[in-house]
Amino acid sequence: MSKFWKRLGIAAAVAGTAMSLAACGSSSAQKDVKITILQGKVESNKQFKQIAKQYEKTHPHVKIEVTSIGGGTDYDPVLKTRISSGNAPTIFSLAGPADLKQFKNYAADLSDTKAAKNAEKGTTSAVSEGGKTYGLPFNVEGYGYVYNKTVFKKAGIDPKSLTTVAKLQAAVEKIDSEKDQLGIKGVFAMPGKETWTMSDHLLNLYLAPEYDNNAMKLYNSKTLNFSRNQEMKQMLDLQKKYSVQPVMQLDYSAQVNQDFSQGKVAMIQQGDWIYPTVESVDKKFAQNDVGMIPIPVKGEEGKLPVGTSLYWAVNKRKSTAEQKAAKDFLDWLYTSKAGKKDVVNKLHFVPAYKGYSNMKMPDALTQVVYDYSKQGKTTGWVFPAYTGTSWDPDVAQPNLQKYLSGKQAWDKTVTNMKTGWAKQQSSK
Repeated sequence: MSKFWKRLGIAAAVAGTAMSLAACGSSSAQKDVKITILQGKVESNKQFKQIAKQYEKTHPHVKIEVTSIGGGTDYDPVLKTRISSGNAPTIFSLAGPADLKQFKNYAADLSDTKAAKNAEKGTTSAVSEGGKTYGLPFNVEGYGYVYNKTVFKKAGIDPKSLTTVAKLQAAVEKIDSEKDQLGIKGVFAMPGKETWTMSDHLLNLYLAPEYDNNAMKLYNSKTLNFSRNQEMKQMLDLQKKYSVQPVMQLDYSAQVNQDFSQGKVAMIQQGDWIYPTVESVDKKFAQNDVGMIPIPVKGEEGKLPVGTSLYWAVNKRKSTAEQKAAKDFLDWLYTSKAGKKDVVNKLHFVPAYKGYSNMKMPDALTQVVYDYSKQGKTTGWVFPAYTGTSWDPDVAQPNLQKYLSGKQAWDKTVTNMKTGWAKQQSSK
């Protein structure tokens, strides 16, 4: 009752004693709270910081500090260091089942949050256990071949017709033979230095069908069924042969910022997350010349790989007030009117939550992912089963790089990957 009267500005009317006044003042005070966020989407660093500042304006008792990890720096080692040094973040990210197992002692149950209740079916399964949800999906993403519309138009090729490996190869050879007239350096820009593009995204295309597009099924498998490895080799070889050179010196920045965004190549293997970067380099090019098609896989033709690679977790070892502020912020981001606008228009995220049906995607790449998702023309992601495990950086990535650099035969690469997987699983 005292709060009510004070809010009306007539606290004096009920102020009987100094004690009651003191009680009234203390009960109405709202303590300041600071939450720290450590996240791994470095391409969204600027946008997350802008959103944090916006939230602070409408929630003046909350201060948010955003730190972004990426650009060649692995996320998990930084998170481990922060935790061991006593500087653990309030909000951190999980990449899937392996990360959940590793950091579960720090992850709060988020089942009762508005965001968790509004998450699309299946989007939290990789970070749920025992009826509890420990992570909230950042978004859903899709990847494939992001292409230059003008180059394809000049070459007389309809990119949407490239539904088989044979059709893709024929188109690649045609574009390569005309690259001088088309004004490009190469058909592809293959980032051989950026290990995750091959070990996570490309490899996923040939593993997902064998594990029913289910990351948990792969995560629990004692052996690695890589029967489609020759199909992957064919796609690796195609990209390498027709890429700008030298492949092993190309990283994400060179691929996206320099080669693709500046119109020097016909297409690159990437996803919808690159749009803000492309737009920052050349806004006109981003708005008019960017499209995306699926990478053709036998039996999965015309399907785009769509899934969730990152989830927000809240540190349960923080104070109750800090945890509540963190959950409130995430709920605001994904369920409030202002937050949803930022998710779509500022972050360029394809939402993993209900309540966005009346919103138009802000760019060509997120629209492609949204359209394929709504039409059900998607394949799943199983690579979250091994991102966060030692197998990815210690086995898959270096072996694929050895093959790309010509230092190791493909058969040896496959054998090492299978053996490494079995060894990891047996030690769980």
